[in-house]
Amino acid sequence: MKKVSLKRIIVLQIIVIIYTFSTVFAKLASQEKFFSFKFIIFLMLELLILFIYAILWQQIIKKTELSIAYMNKSLALFWSMLWSFFIFEEKISINNIIGVVIILLGIMIINTEKEEEKEYVEWFVSVCTACLVCNDCVFFTSVA
Repeated sequence: MKKVSLKRIIVLQIIVIIYTFSTVFAKLASQEKFFSFKFIIFLMLELLILFIYAILWQQIIKKTELSIAYMNKSLALFWSMLWSFFIFEEKISINNIIGVVIILLGIMIINTEKEEEKEYVEWFVSVCTACLVCNDCVFFTSVA
């Protein structure tokens, strides 16, 4: 597996961001009366975004290993969490944040070539994972 350029990762994330806006319009549609004018508008915007995303995704996977592309796509959870907070004013739990950090670190492991960097990131992921399953974790008691 060869190293992925920063430019490629940025392009992947732009495509993923576009994809996550489909969930925003899906949520907006779900808040409207079924088959009302607003419902149909939001549904059409969702489908338009998914169409644009599909074309862009096809183009990026021509030039990127599929495993790398899908690992980077997992950051859709991060972007969706941001949209839910800023657009819908939904709460974000500490478990959501730790989960996204673990995903981000996993992506860093996949996109990194140096072995010592991978070992550090893997250690950090294991610590974060332990915190998720430990109710008495110092991190949770200091943040909560």
